[in-house]
Amino acid sequence: MSRITIELPEPLKQSIEALAAREGYSVSHFLASAAREKLAAIMTMDYLRREAALGRREDFERYLKAVPQVPPLQADEIT
Repeated sequence: MSRITIELPEPLKQSIEALAAREGYSVSHFLASAAREKLAAIMTMDYLRREAALGRREDFERYLKAVPQVPPLQADEIT
C-alpha cells in the first residue's frame, strides 16, 4: 500500500467520514473504493469511444435492417 495526502473541503470530508462510518468502512477504504469506481467508469468510456471510432455507419444500418419487423411481444408492451 502507498499513502497519499489530499486536501478536501471540510464539508466534503465530514460527509465522507459520516457515510463511511454508516456503511461500516474506514475512510481510507471508502476513498479507495470511490477511486476504483471512478477509474473504472473513465476506462469504460475510453474503451467505448475507441470502439465507436472503429464503427462504420453502413455496418450499423446493415445489422439494423436484419432486425425483423414484427410487433413487440406482449411482455414488452409499455402499459
